[in-house]
Amino acid sequence: MSGQEQQGEVIFHFSLPHHTQPPSINGNHKSQNRPPEAMPNQDHPQAWVKMYRTEIAASVSSVLSTSASYPLDSIKTRMQAYGFRSVTGCIRHSYQTEGLKGFWRGSAAPLFSVTLVRTASFSVYQKAKYLYAGWLQGLTGTSPLVHVNTPGTYPNLATALCFGAAGATAGAAVSTIACPFELTKLSAQISVLMAKTKASSLDDSISRSYQKKGTFGTAANIIKHRGVLGLYSGFRLHLLRDVAGTAVYFATYESCKQVAGSAFNTTTASSPAAVAVAGAMCGLVSWACIYPIDSVKSVYQRNCLMHGRGEPVNRPKIEFFNRNSYRGLSVSMGRSCVVNVIFFSMFEFVKRRINALED
Repeated sequence: MSGQEQQGEVIFHFSLPHHTQPPSINGNHKSQNRPPEAMPNQDHPQAWVKMYRTEIAASVSSVLSTSASYPLDSIKTRMQAYGFRSVTGCIRHSYQTEGLKGFWRGSAAPLFSVTLVRTASFSVYQKAKYLYAGWLQGLTGTSPLVHVNTPGTYPNLATALCFGAAGATAGAAVSTIACPFELTKLSAQISVLMAKTKASSLDDSISRSYQKKGTFGTAANIIKHRGVLGLYSGFRLHLLRDVAGTAVYFATYESCKQVAGSAFNTTTASSPAAVAVAGAMCGLVSWACIYPIDSVKSVYQRNCLMHGRGEPVNRPKIEFFNRNSYRGLSVSMGRSCVVNVIFFSMFEFVKRRINALED
């Protein structure tokens, strides 16, 4: 789980043409109204830093939040793929068989991929959001971005549609980048468990071959047994999860931030309290909605890893009303709260520090 927080003053401040920007509510007209073709002065590095503040803040925040929450993600994956009955049982078994470092096995791939994917996701989301807001303004006469940035207002259908559609677009766009990285991460997390599971009555050497390999070794092993396209095993499930999950994620984040800002009677839409509340809620709601899809994806990708190229692989059905489909959900939701509160709080902090730099 992969981003992922923006508007006028909100989290992202991408430079857009004058006629597409909503009115600023924090008085930072200079940075928000700079035309996209205006290049920063090469003699002043601060200008470059300010121009790419979203990417810089997203990168720093992603590394910190992913590192802090990775053990919880590892536990979640093991519970989904191997049916541990309790969180404590999974933790105990993992520690006894792999030691403390086993909880961070495979972390190199997500540290890189999450940073890349979140930065790309935020960029696509920002552009799609302004595009869809323009369409909705043409239909209704009111911009969802102006409405959401007005103090004391609450979400409506137009804002939910705008942010949800932009989130779905971002999720679809980054899936092709994220799928190979997530597959190698999953393989590393459950490699020891796979080695103890016999894939077929003929040969279990494929399952054993994934043990104790690094990120690149795991990717090479997948290519060896399943070809280059093997890195995209389970891609359709991954795409479905990311489109639905990112739509809910951004719609919930923007809506909760607007509600929290109005409830706390703040003058800006990105107050620390509103950001923390919205960050926690967007992860909880999105995971609750798409968790059965993610569970099936994990099981199917595990099955793919245990079979060679051309061998038939069983894909479980997505069952939203089966309690087994939610195995590990409590861990995932706890992890999501940690990730998003850290991520968005750090994101805003870094961005504020960059904005405070002298030109």
